[in-house]
Amino acid sequence: MQGRRMLGAIGAAAVMTLALASCSSASGGDGGEGGDQPQTVFRVAFNQNAEHPQAQALTELSAALEERTDGAYKLELYTDETLGDQAATIEQVQAGTIDFAIVGGSLLENFESDMSVVNLPYLYESADHQMSVLNDQEIVGDLYDALLEDSIDVMAAYHGGVRNVYSSVGPVETPADLAGQKIRVIGSDTNVRMMELMGGVGTPMAQGEVYTAIQSGVLDGAENNELIYSSLSHDEIAGFYSRTEHLMMPDYLIAAPAVMEGMDEETKAIFEELLAASVDTELELFNTAVEEAVAAAEEAGAQFSDADVDAFREAVLPLHEERVTTERTQAVYDAIEAARG
Repeated sequence: MQGRRMLGAIGAAAVMTLALASCSSASGGDGGEGGDQPQTVFRVAFNQNAEHPQAQALTELSAALEERTDGAYKLELYTDETLGDQAATIEQVQAGTIDFAIVGGSLLENFESDMSVVNLPYLYESADHQMSVLNDQEIVGDLYDALLEDSIDVMAAYHGGVRNVYSSVGPVETPADLAGQKIRVIGSDTNVRMMELMGGVGTPMAQGEVYTAIQSGVLDGAENNELIYSSLSHDEIAGFYSRTEHLMMPDYLIAAPAVMEGMDEETKAIFEELLAASVDTELELFNTAVEEAVAAAEEAGAQFSDADVDAFREAVLPLHEERVTTERTQAVYDAIEAARG
């Protein structure tokens, strides 16, 4: 991953105010020639459990950061929506009351509509392709810069798996099979429109509500990767998992803008180096976790089947034209296409 851009200078008083509001400090560590020094602990909000590959990658990053900075910095991960759902944690990052959050890429469309261009279905040919372009400032830096106006600093993109449709009704082979089915999607106009083109009814809903909604019949199913499907026990109430392979949605580690400004240059360099390495670590962990999740879901009785990917790809292509409408989105779209194989 190329080095991320540094934020423009802001007032020192504002930096200290936000940093003190969002970070906790504790005495400890062996760093520094003067003995013990205050430790800055960055709070990180995450909506999945501690076994998730992204959580594991950040835990490894924290350990390395603490070691490399002689105990001056570390991350404290709050999993399972302890600090709120993803939409709520974005607001807390904006306010500077928490330091970092991992959030689904489509949620950032609510702050910068041009972000929809990197969330389009059937856009990436592989996870490696996705990660290479979404962590390349030459390609997406302008999009991420625009989010700074809303006090959202995009630190890195992580692979969020390949999303497929799962249903309580039956296997989904073609768009016709989704007719009338209410399928949970992440809250964004792009995702709702995508599901409409795929043949279903896109229904935005917080992740924590999905199990009960499917169980009670409010939803017929959802769309997500195999890891979420198994780890949240959705295989118990929607036993038909169809590989539509329609979306490779990135997840982002976002930060309060004051976080990087509060670091000295040496610490910034260390953090960025470790962050880049964590992107590769997370991808390796994710691939392994998906294999384990499929095996667990099949053991629980879930049925996996292949869908007509070509039919779904053709159905959603109008969405590309609808969302690539500005000079900036066209430039990003063309760069992503050019980076294929």
